[in-house]
Amino acid sequence: MSRMRRAWLLWAALWALLLPRVNAQEGILHASGNGIPPLTKDYCIRYNPSWVSLPNTLDNITSSSLENLTSKVFCSNSEVPSTLVIKDKAVVVMRGNCSFVDKARTAQSHGAKILLIASKSGLSSPSGNKTDVQNVTIPVALVRYYDIMDMQQALGASINVTLYSPSLPEFDYSMVVIFLIAVLTVALGGYWSGVSELEDLKAVTNPEDRETRRKKEENVTFTPLTVIIFVVICCAMLLLLYFFYKWLVYVIISVFCLASAMSLYNCLSALIRKISFGQCRISCCNKSIEVRLIFLAGFCIATAVVWAVFRNEDRWAWILQDILGVAFCLNFIKTLKMPNFKSCVILLGLLLLYDVFFVFITPFITKNGESIMVEVAAGPFGNSEKNDGNLVEGPAERSAPHEKLPVVIRVPRLEYSALTICGMPFSLLGFGDIIVPGLLIAYCRRFDIQTRSSSVYYVSCTIAYAVGMVLTFVVLALMKMGQPALLYLVPCTLITSSLVAWRRKEMKKFWQGSSYQMMEHLDYTANEESTTTTNEQSGEQ
Repeated sequence: MSRMRRAWLLWAALWALLLPRVNAQEGILHASGNGIPPLTKDYCIRYNPSWVSLPNTLDNITSSSLENLTSKVFCSNSEVPSTLVIKDKAVVVMRGNCSFVDKARTAQSHGAKILLIASKSGLSSPSGNKTDVQNVTIPVALVRYYDIMDMQQALGASINVTLYSPSLPEFDYSMVVIFLIAVLTVALGGYWSGVSELEDLKAVTNPEDRETRRKKEENVTFTPLTVIIFVVICCAMLLLLYFFYKWLVYVIISVFCLASAMSLYNCLSALIRKISFGQCRISCCNKSIEVRLIFLAGFCIATAVVWAVFRNEDRWAWILQDILGVAFCLNFIKTLKMPNFKSCVILLGLLLLYDVFFVFITPFITKNGESIMVEVAAGPFGNSEKNDGNLVEGPAERSAPHEKLPVVIRVPRLEYSALTICGMPFSLLGFGDIIVPGLLIAYCRRFDIQTRSSSVYYVSCTIAYAVGMVLTFVVLALMKMGQPALLYLVPCTLITSSLVAWRRKEMKKFWQGSSYQMMEHLDYTANEESTTTTNEQSGEQ
């Protein structure tokens, strides 16, 4: 059973290295009805700021009456009835049959103030060369067709609309929550791994404890060769997702449910076993099982099932995903042991190259110029229309249900912006950005215990991780785009750990790791036992 749990955890961890990143030109369609007080709703739009810029706020902006012409495509003036008056109105037409520039010219020639293009597929940014669009002076934006239908049902037939694009906030306080979750998770995971290491070392000198630990042992040790194989499998699975996302996403969701339920059980059972009361047992199949652990298993399974059923409910399902995700990261950091610093360097270095390659290099390889990491993280695009280069593809609206990979910690954005309603209402951090540095922190904690070095490696590496997270957020705020966090976390943690080992003149021990230290510990233990035996014999004499 323990082997099966380890297999699920290892397989699930292969997907934990994906960090969604989205680069888009979003704005907001602010719609209001004519009721008293007027009802208002905001919808996502995509536009090209190089054509016509949108204001940053709603202040001093005159709204325009919306004319729904979704039965037409506005590819030529002949499609506009002579009796139709659209002067100074916002016109919404259907996407298709011609370029966005042709639609804009047709609407502008009849006096329209705003052109909205309704799309039943994905939202994309309209584009064209400067010569084609130099005479287009009205705002042109894409909006979801289903949002237009929702607008009419919610606000009635008489609707006024305004377009604007609020500036992205310099800093969103959801990042503070993400920071606390990440740092506390790696710190707790490292500490838990140290507790496990201390129990292992105590079991070395006690045959009874050794047998008990062997039965409970669920740890997996990564050798340098295993690390290389692990990274190769990660690359292969990412490519499989790139080509077969539509089917594999459900496989990953299933694996996440199983692995996270097991992880939550392991985390909570470790705490419950510390409680001395309520230990009544029942016998089953020649085994004695604590009743409270049976109820705990049911609770963990129920939590995972509830998340699986309501995973697309953004209002509260993120809480369950974060709880399950933190438990998964904690259990993985505790379960997977790096035997030495050499394995840590190989793992973190290869995964850093993996992250950088699939984010920054693959756009030069793929046909559409998008990175494989971005497409896999955001999911497959819808059937976007391509009109002789007049379309720049962006993250599209996927067919329902909107399935996303459950490999991130999600916290709702606290500052309102276009991202809040355009498919990115959450601040995100991939599990890999917690687990990968967390394995190094766990190794530092175990090394502290083995060398009795008063947690100097563990504390230093945890602080370095926190600094790396802060650096990631600073670069994120400056560049206004998603960042591969490992690009900052890996150097911070590796360099800090190396400097501590070098300063303490323990680099050889730190590099060779547990096998070197275990031999030293056994020698120390043997000497202690020999000394004790000698003293006892002397006393008898």
